[in-house]
Amino acid sequence: MSRITFKYMKYSSTPNYKKIYEDILVFKFPNKKEDCKAILSKNNISVINIIRLNEIIFGTENLLNTVQNQRFRSYDKSIIFEMLEYQKKNNLNNTELANHFKLSRNTVTKWKKMFII
Repeated sequence: MSRITFKYMKYSSTPNYKKIYEDILVFKFPNKKEDCKAILSKNNISVINIIRLNEIIFGTENLLNTVQNQRFRSYDKSIIFEMLEYQKKNNLNNTELANHFKLSRNTVTKWKKMFII
């Protein structure tokens, strides 16, 4: 086997979600490519867009998988502010926001105490 080196590869601190989801659509779900076209045409894909893409491509998960996958999620300040702005824009209470993003109500309350008050 030969070793391949990439001299011109750009390295970034964040994953290129646009490229990841484009590859998933091309190789695994070509029939759902048209449904995701509007989101993938954006220059910057936000966390809300990533969650929406995930729902379009993979559908809603069963409860067991959702609980297991939730343990490994982490959010930075910009994502938290985006979620809290989504709550304000759509007039949601903490429970509705938590259900929408599959979070704990306590997590939403903690974020609001940390960043808003």
